[in-house]
Amino acid sequence: MPVASPPRRYAPGYILLLGIAAAVVVLAGLRAVSSVAGPFFLALVLTVAVTPLRAMLMRRGLPYLVAALVPLVVVLLGLLAMAVSLALSGARLAALIPGYATELSQSGDQIIELVTRFGVTTAEAQQFLAAFDFNRLLPYVQSFMNGLLGALSSVVLVVILLYGMSLDAVGLSRAMDRLSDERPELVAALRDYARGTYRYLLVTTAFGLIVAVLDVGALVWLGVPAPLVWGLLSFITNYIPNVGFVIGLVPPAMLAWLESGWVTAVWVIVFYSVINFVLQSLVQPKFAGGTVGLSITATLLSLVLWSLVIGPLGAILAVPLSALALALFVDPDPGKRWLRPLLSGH
Repeated sequence: MPVASPPRRYAPGYILLLGIAAAVVVLAGLRAVSSVAGPFFLALVLTVAVTPLRAMLMRRGLPYLVAALVPLVVVLLGLLAMAVSLALSGARLAALIPGYATELSQSGDQIIELVTRFGVTTAEAQQFLAAFDFNRLLPYVQSFMNGLLGALSSVVLVVILLYGMSLDAVGLSRAMDRLSDERPELVAALRDYARGTYRYLLVTTAFGLIVAVLDVGALVWLGVPAPLVWGLLSFITNYIPNVGFVIGLVPPAMLAWLESGWVTAVWVIVFYSVINFVLQSLVQPKFAGGTVGLSITATLLSLVLWSLVIGPLGAILAVPLSALALALFVDPDPGKRWLRPLLSGH
């Protein structure tokens, strides 16, 4: 009687390579349908974000539709407020940019004149300024905001997805209770993801509002034009991990330089840096903790990856989407848990 051969085992590196290849195919497909994928992921993350509210309504024994529709209304009101704010800010920027065309050109000439005193040729200085074109910076910020507004303005698709997910979420919660005995690892991973994502979004939103209010106060005191626009930009970029602070700082600092000189620009940088360091570097991590389990390197890679796949919205949702991928493909599988320390950094 022939002896059955033992199951073939593959090296972890080989399995990882196959996983990366499959991920590339999936991400390329998502990029091809980014106009649909962006609103879908936005609706998914927002549905997860109101999980505690939905759970509270269910615990109180309220009817199914109430538990489903109240969180939906809360999310839609938040999206409406964000869309209106982005639209008004985009209009304000569109009116603001043309008025500084002359100042931007003069600033470029001053920089060329300054650097030539240190041995840099005029041609080299002009080449540098061509690569770092000041005339494109503010329009780039406007393009970033318009990109977010474009994702939010897919009103019909976002509302349909949110409505469907809100109705399904109540039943899904009960289904997961029944599934917990059969697939305990998957259920535990998804529940950990929901808790971590909710806490991450709550803490990031709360501190983003605080930072935005303090930034607006500083800009008003310094006399920088359009402080509410930069406050909104500061709030939005707070969701962009690690590099969001820089993105939110550069436009108001540059505008302060054009409007009032380099001293005011330096004060903008000082105020932003102090606020960011105290709140986002010292205080916020104590509340956010390791809610999503991603190291700084993994977070930065997530930021680049999801931005390429679904655009500006990907930068905002980078952390929740990467955490979702881990919850689906890494955490439930004991054979892949060796990846977790590599991705979390501890």
